[in-house]
Amino acid sequence: MSNTSNTSKSRNSQDSPQRESQKESAEESEESQEESEESPERSGKSQERPQEESSRKGASRRKGSDRTKEAAEDQPSAMEVLRQARSQLAELTGMVAESVSSFERTEDGWALEIEVLELVRVPDTMSLLATYQVDLDPRGGLTGYRRVRRYERGRADPHRPGGR
Repeated sequence: MSNTSNTSKSRNSQDSPQRESQKESAEESEESQEESEESPERSGKSQERPQEESSRKGASRRKGSDRTKEAAEDQPSAMEVLRQARSQLAELTGMVAESVSSFERTEDGWALEIEVLELVRVPDTMSLLATYQVDLDPRGGLTGYRRVRRYERGRADPHRPGGR
């Protein structure tokens, strides 16, 4: 037991200078805090006014950003529109929407071309796909669709002048 008590005594003697320096630094920081709290009173100016003004400006900024957020909440994002279009077309046709090959915003909402698997064949390269033109309102609700072409998966489109 004497060994452990000696060890603990030596630790305590080593710790005491550290503890004293920690106490001194804590006292210094308390004093500096007290001085900073007293300084506005000495100058005769209140620090509440600038804070109040900045909080008012922040509130007006928040109101503007809230309006922007509300407008953004009314309009779905492009990814939400894509997901809605694919799921709505699949629900209406009963076929799997494989991909979206064209997507653009129009005056009336959105216009998409969606590739749909119409007939599964073996080998897969002989499966029949179709391209559907899908029209959506600005909120992403499907307003109409029509099949614009049908093709085998393994066949490339013939070259058409004008990019279409």
